[in-house]
Amino acid sequence: DKTVSLRKDLSEMHEWITQAEEEYLERDFEYKTPDELQKAVEELKRAKEEALQKEVKVKLITDSVNNFIAKAPPAAHEALKKELDVLITSYQQLCSRLNGKWKTLEEVWACWRELLSYLDAENKWLNEIELKLKATENVQGGAEEISESLDSLERLMRHPEDNRNQIRELAQTLTDGGILDELINEKLEKFNTRWEELQQEAVRRQKSLEQSIQSAQETDKTLRLIQESLAVIDKQLTAYAADRVDAAQVPQEAQ
Repeated sequence: DKTVSLRKDLSEMHEWITQAEEEYLERDFEYKTPDELQKAVEELKRAKEEALQKEVKVKLITDSVNNFIAKAPPAAHEALKKELDVLITSYQQLCSRLNGKWKTLEEVWACWRELLSYLDAENKWLNEIELKLKATENVQGGAEEISESLDSLERLMRHPEDNRNQIRELAQTLTDGGILDELINEKLEKFNTRWEELQQEAVRRQKSLEQSIQSAQETDKTLRLIQESLAVIDKQLTAYAADRVDAAQVPQEAQ
């Protein structure tokens, strides 16, 4: 009987839609690792593509039902037409929901990759600070050399906050959704601790270099005064020597 055959086709499609909903839309997903998240994105992509492939079957069922209705008496079509309408609506909703969830998870995955990218950039900058702090640990030379070291450290510290703000926002977006929250919190705690420690060390080093510059400037000034004083004494002694003056005849400081 054609009606039985059509109803069987409709029933099989309904079962497939229900199964797909239970498997991909009603099941609670937990994404605790990047691998789990990536796997879910790939699964939903396959499910979305599989649902789209079923469009051919839905069209065949639709054509078969419509052809049957066109030839069958009115009493036979109403229930069948209603079942077909329910199937088409359910199928379209399934495709829409699968596509929506897949897009959402793709955005979440992109968000995670972006967070890693910003963390990588900031950690590279922190590595540079670490190297700079080691390089300025025992600066040798006068005020000018120390001042150059201070300038280079201060230039490095003039780092925009944009990346750190992005890290906070991206992490908040992901953890609010309960996605990779433990891993993200662990990464953020490690990053923030390192950031704070290096910032504090950099501030201490800046103050230390500023004090070293001041000390070097005072030393330079003292040396300059001594040199000027020695130059004056040298000039006096040279004049005494030229005039063949005896040491006992000159002021005590000249002696």
